[in-house]
Amino acid sequence: MKSISIFLLLILIPFFGIKAQNPILISEDSLKVGNNRLPGLSVIIPEIEYENTLKNWIKELQTGTKSTVVTDNGEMSIFGALLKSITENPVNVYSKLIDQDSALNLQVAIEMKKDQYVERATGEAEVAKAKSFLLNFAKVQYVDLVTEQVKAEENKLKDIEKELGSLEKDQSGMQKSIRSNNKMISSEKDRLIVLNNELTSVSAAILEHNTQLSAMEAGDIKDEKVKYIKDLEKQKKKTLKAISSSENKISKAEKSIDNATRAIPKIDNTQERTRKRIADQEAVLQRYVDKLNTIKAYK
Repeated sequence: MKSISIFLLLILIPFFGIKAQNPILISEDSLKVGNNRLPGLSVIIPEIEYENTLKNWIKELQTGTKSTVVTDNGEMSIFGALLKSITENPVNVYSKLIDQDSALNLQVAIEMKKDQYVERATGEAEVAKAKSFLLNFAKVQYVDLVTEQVKAEENKLKDIEKELGSLEKDQSGMQKSIRSNNKMISSEKDRLIVLNNELTSVSAAILEHNTQLSAMEAGDIKDEKVKYIKDLEKQKKKTLKAISSSENKISKAEKSIDNATRAIPKIDNTQERTRKRIADQEAVLQRYVDKLNTIKAYK
């Protein structure tokens, strides 16, 4: 086996609940094709999914050419592939993608000419270009994966922020309700003073006119007095109804204030816990963003 050159793409970030990035490893290796073993390269890409990577690898090989990748028993081959980052001339590429649980191993042999493969014996420059080509492919796969991880964590953060927004809206509504109910209670108490004074006055008037009525003889004047007293009693009934309505409003408002006053501390506590969850999630998101930026910044 040829000497191994390892590219350490990422720095591990220890953080509970987050799968830290692992290095992308590229080595000079050999690829078994049929009964033959061809000189080539191997790249180990952490975390990424097999099916999506396989699809992207085939697309990469077929880009710019009418040739297609042929797969036989897990072994892929394409004749006339255009890998311009390595050479301007068409090349034959033999490859195999192996799932190693937490990583994928992409083994590649590039045939520049008949029986002449990219390897150290045929040229350091071509080996370096091939490693760069595979590294860039691996990097793109890893970036895409971590980008999705970042989006998922961003969505989690947005959901928690929505929860906090809803709690803040509820609390604001309760505080507004308390202010409104206090204002209404004050207004209704002022109204009760007027109504109670009116009730006292009307009650006294009814009593006085009833006394006068008892001393009257039958006639038109007495009939008018009876009618007047009935109007006073209607007014008294109306005033009593208004008093009852005002007292009910005050009672309901006081209950509403009491409920809101008891609920607000609970909402405060929930908000505090939610803000802590936001801070924790922001920290988680930042780890993924750092992970992504580390990959993107690698050259």
